[in-house]
Amino acid sequence: MAFFKFAITLLLLALISARISLAHPGIGIGWGGNGQYGGSFYGLFPQFYQFSCPQVDNIVMSVLQEAIARQPRIAASLLRLHFHDCFVQGCDASVLLDDSAAIVSEKNSVPNRNSLRGFEVIDEIKAKLEEACPQTVSCADIVALAARGSVVLSGGPAWELPLGRRDSRTASLSGSNSNIPPPNSTVQNLISSFKRQGLNEVDLVSLSGHITSV
Repeated sequence: MAFFKFAITLLLLALISARISLAHPGIGIGWGGNGQYGGSFYGLFPQFYQFSCPQVDNIVMSVLQEAIARQPRIAASLLRLHFHDCFVQGCDASVLLDDSAAIVSEKNSVPNRNSLRGFEVIDEIKAKLEEACPQTVSCADIVALAARGSVVLSGGPAWELPLGRRDSRTASLSGSNSNIPPPNSTVQNLISSFKRQGLNEVDLVSLSGHITSV
């Protein structure tokens, strides 16, 4: 358990330093403004749901507390889910989309297939939020909030999380296969892959280290 908390904390520090939670919310989705990513963090700010759904944090943490109490390792899984989502099209919840006539799910990619976990927890949080604040909180924000909450409940620090992401209506199986490093990647391939996401070698080590806890 001590190593689990240590790995989670390292991963959090990587997420903070790399600003993963502020990533592009989806291909072709503009937000306007003058922020760090060409648009005031694409319109993201921590108080986004202050009036439309002020109980969002309490609902997310309540569901997470029960889920982690049942299965402690789900905390690391939810953080990994956020990581895999953000590496493909930005933090837009595209990883949650299932196969349809128009979509080939990212869940079918080599890095995700029979590997990613925690979807049922995201579904539970979404259902609770729909009861309290219908059609208000995006799934992309839920994934990001679940990642932060998992860190906090595992003994790591909290951080200010800008909110207001829009959910993607598309997925990219090819992007998931090419952007998420496979376990047999060389060090140079890993460095190059992370560099494309704006991450450095310290972030690489921190993010990769959590795999043993999932």
